[in-house]
Amino acid sequence: MVLRDRVVFVTGGARGIGAAVGAEAARRGARVALAGLETGKLAETAAAIGPDTHHVECDVADLDSVEAAVAGTVERFGGIDVVLANAGIGTFGTAEKADPGAWVRTIDVNLNGAFRTIHATLPHVAERRGYIGVVCSIASFAPLAGASAYSASKAGAESLVRAVRQEVGHRGVDVGAIHPSWIDTDLVREGELEVPSFREARAKLPWPLRATTSVGDCAAAIVDGIERRRARVFVPRTAVLAYWLRTLITSAAAERAATADAAERIPRLERDLAALGRPASARTTAINGLSSADALDRGGEPAER
Repeated sequence: MVLRDRVVFVTGGARGIGAAVGAEAARRGARVALAGLETGKLAETAAAIGPDTHHVECDVADLDSVEAAVAGTVERFGGIDVVLANAGIGTFGTAEKADPGAWVRTIDVNLNGAFRTIHATLPHVAERRGYIGVVCSIASFAPLAGASAYSASKAGAESLVRAVRQEVGHRGVDVGAIHPSWIDTDLVREGELEVPSFREARAKLPWPLRATTSVGDCAAAIVDGIERRRARVFVPRTAVLAYWLRTLITSAAAERAATADAAERIPRLERDLAALGRPASARTTAINGLSSADALDRGGEPAER
């Protein structure tokens, strides 16, 4: 699928992967619509991409908001050919001591948000026999202790992709799961800066699970995958090795080793989060209305307001 003059709708488009994919798609001739919560940053990113770039406020946790963003894009460009369901957040916390509100919000943005995006855009994409990509992450098949909400949300998103692909393939629509590993975005940098135990845990991961890819290279790989209508896109390409070895990664032996490591790492993570006072970066916490988790040290019960 040549992207020239195609309409590409991207959620989470203000920064990071979404912004970079928008820029790369525009470079290949697409007309781009960026949707997201950070309206000021969205406008700045859209202006940098080009004067024909559309931007619209959109909260993927609110179906009315998604439908309004889609309607505005269709009104502007006449339809939608390609969708990238990219909006996502990352939060930390164990099942015992996580902030329940942050856990639920992570699922609602990363998994339910992907569904809402697909639900709202699919009639338009089907009309043009287009493509939908969902950012599922390598975490969809390589879960990480202390990030259970993120891991669960991405595993669910992958299953969603596989089911929807079967539902709409006969209508000429392709749906792809996109599996980035560690991308040099604000989300990853802030996590490593603010949570030392997370940084150390990542450093211990085997290659290619710990490799870092620039956001530009990630965007190029995703847009290549869109043009080829790929069922799966791995970033970097070597991440496919982890996918092929996923049964080994989740085997009893691997889980025993991970549990042994977690005996030291998880208490440190819980102390790091209690000291930080929130379950995510300052920006993620503020944008998503997460509680500043003075409850993290109390087993995750939200503080009374």
